[in-house]
Amino acid sequence: MSNATEKLGTETPSPPQTLAAISNTISNGTAPDAALGTAPDAALDGASANHTAVADEECTIRYRTADTPIGTLLLAVSERGVHHIGLRREDHEHSLELLAREVSPRLVEDQAAAGVVLRQLDEYFAGARTAFDVACDLSLVHGFGRRVVEALAHIPYGERWSYGAVAEAVGHPRAARAVGTACGNNPIPLIFPCHRVVRSDGSIGRYGGGEDVKAALLELEAKRGLAAR
Repeated sequence: MSNATEKLGTETPSPPQTLAAISNTISNGTAPDAALGTAPDAALDGASANHTAVADEECTIRYRTADTPIGTLLLAVSERGVHHIGLRREDHEHSLELLAREVSPRLVEDQAAAGVVLRQLDEYFAGARTAFDVACDLSLVHGFGRRVVEALAHIPYGERWSYGAVAEAVGHPRAARAVGTACGNNPIPLIFPCHRVVRSDGSIGRYGGGEDVKAALLELEAKRGLAAR
């Protein structure tokens, strides 16, 4: 995979044509299905909008690291689904501490865990998958941040929305900067594709895994889209 860091041009990404419908979908608590394949309820599986951040001692989180074309990822899953994907620049130990505090203190390192997720990620990096079909648990995000993360799943493969377009989609058109913060705190990148959110001038903006990784992901999707035509 290329590590290109070139700019994406100066064309301003246009807001999606169905912002009102998307905003209504998120407001009603309907799970976004644009990025989750045939599992429309997957994004909210096991999660509650009224989650109180009290750790569930009955839930066991299994985690592992995996080498990928964009660096070593931390994958954390439970019977509820995917809780976290940690990118290469993230402090993985801190992420595990956060999971132990807010989701469950029962953390088990298991190199056999997250097999389905890893297989789908491998397919994505190979250009063979454009949508993920795995259950996810968004217990780590709440309020406005939760709405932003849910909106990310509506951004189609190969497309780019501006931070302002996402802000409009969640009903706060002036909150582009807050959208950037929420994207930076997205606990499940790639599946909830915050890399598809760029600045209004077309430049890619920041990314937790590094701007070179963001550029590489966008390039991968653009090439795959061209090949499919």
